[in-house]
Amino acid sequence: MHKYDIRRPLTAAEQSELSAYPPFLAHLLFHRGLAGAEAAGRFLGPDYDAHIHDPFLLKDAEKAADRIINAVKSGEKIAIYADYDADGIPGAAIWNDFFGRIGFKDFVVYIPHRHDEGFGLNEEAVEELAGQGVKLIVTVDCGIADIGPVEKANELNMDVIITDHHEPPVSPDTGLESLPPALAVIDHKRGDCPYPDKSLCGSGVAFKLIQAILKKERFGLKEGHEKWLLDLVGLATLSDMVSLTGENRVFAYYGMQVLRKTPRKGLRKLFDRLRMRQSQLTEDDMAFMVTPRINAASRMGVPMDAFDLLAADNDDDAARFAERLDAVNNERKGVVASLVKEVKKKVRERFRIHDSGFKNKNETADGLPSVIVLGNPEWRPSLLGLAANSCAEEFDRPVFLWGRDGGNVIKGSCRSEGRTHVVELMRAASAGSFMQFGGHKHSGGFAVENDAVHYLEQRLNEAAQKIQDSGFKIQEDGKVETYTDSVDAELKLEDVDWKMFNDVNRLAPFGVGNPKPVFLFRNVVPVQVKKFGKGSEHIELVFKKSDGSKVSAISFFGADNEAVSTAQPGEPLDLIASLEKSTFRSTPELRLRVVDVVTS
Repeated sequence: MHKYDIRRPLTAAEQSELSAYPPFLAHLLFHRGLAGAEAAGRFLGPDYDAHIHDPFLLKDAEKAADRIINAVKSGEKIAIYADYDADGIPGAAIWNDFFGRIGFKDFVVYIPHRHDEGFGLNEEAVEELAGQGVKLIVTVDCGIADIGPVEKANELNMDVIITDHHEPPVSPDTGLESLPPALAVIDHKRGDCPYPDKSLCGSGVAFKLIQAILKKERFGLKEGHEKWLLDLVGLATLSDMVSLTGENRVFAYYGMQVLRKTPRKGLRKLFDRLRMRQSQLTEDDMAFMVTPRINAASRMGVPMDAFDLLAADNDDDAARFAERLDAVNNERKGVVASLVKEVKKKVRERFRIHDSGFKNKNETADGLPSVIVLGNPEWRPSLLGLAANSCAEEFDRPVFLWGRDGGNVIKGSCRSEGRTHVVELMRAASAGSFMQFGGHKHSGGFAVENDAVHYLEQRLNEAAQKIQDSGFKIQEDGKVETYTDSVDAELKLEDVDWKMFNDVNRLAPFGVGNPKPVFLFRNVVPVQVKKFGKGSEHIELVFKKSDGSKVSAISFFGADNEAVSTAQPGEPLDLIASLEKSTFRSTPELRLRVVDVVTS
């Protein structure tokens, strides 16, 4: 059974520091590290002009901007080479939009096939682009580790500009960063880059380069015109699970504003198809409805379909690609559901976990290891991240899954259970464990030699033990991470009103680094428990306030949660929930979103 800590009340001195805000909002701000008036004001009032950094603080940004300006003016052919996910593809669409707005037409967009080509630049693609007459390659969300392909481009008399946000590789011989020999390498995570914000997504870095270009040459665009690109920057920032603090807070905040007004035909058709009200869009709509459909395109082998949706310039194409992405996503869901079922079955059989489920997250279940590693040469690596995520959530451990790609290379994906930094875990594994690896705190990818894959589980568990013995978990910034399940405050059902929602919503958009506030409602009694959805997979708990009005708490896929699915009318429970506004019906409804249920 989960236990939850309730964040402590503020002292009088702490409250006075935030006296400009209502006490409830001040409480939420303080416990997000916004303890002073200046920090709170900056967070609640993002300012595009005042709160973003000079793009020329990015190492090589000026050199890259000059090269692109010269290429545009001299009519050289440019290739935008973007990663195939919901960070890279919006980045490609940003460049497509920018070039269109300045009237430059001699460019191509290349998005590699996830299964056949894999992540990053590859030499075959470089040769193909050279054959098309490309003179300059600009990467988006990839390239920082691709030394060989950049060398090949140089041999073929092409310049390369890398824009990326992944960790630069480190030479095992020298312990120093080993950067590709590109004309410019723009990555705020390179050790010699003075850029103050280290958490931009790939599309964010691409946008910063466009900002740099426009600081040197406007190409006839009015000042501030590039803000219309923020819908795609916001989409990518929300999709890539980067921290929604600092500059990303600005990009996500203004990105959502532009998305609610965007004239982008493909997105509008997709919103219509998914019955999303554009003017009422939330970050959840983007993360749970739009992002999966963009990612599904590459997972199912058609990444250009997602780019074509974002770049569509007429209603017919927009409608066609919206329909296609929706169909591809439905196909992906079926394939992934089957894969998840297979993976979980293997885990249960291997570690003798009963069919009743893995209920106690402290249970070892016949030696369930600290890190779960499973693979099958028949599994498609492009689908394994979703399966790993589901398993990490259920078994409360980091999960590494591998398969074999189109080039006969063993590749896989890993996901954290929320506490473990998977990149640091892979880094702590013994030498030779991986051919390649990378990613972020909670998710990553890797490639393994055929022989080494048989020892991968042992080496990762040894690495996990080494980290545990050191007494702490490692965060991206190197600080000690403590892990507790916490709720922001204990509330009563009577507290749930639009004023409270509006206070909470001032902190939006929510995501990594700025989690949605969650609250404990102790000893509440549902008057109704209703199932809904095609397969009755969702559950609605209905509660009655003291004034007789009702408030609903929705648990999507609650049928898979024993505590939720066994809730009964008239039986008290402790509810952990967040507040949300539903616009599904014609009248906006204030309701609760179930996070957990604890029987009283």
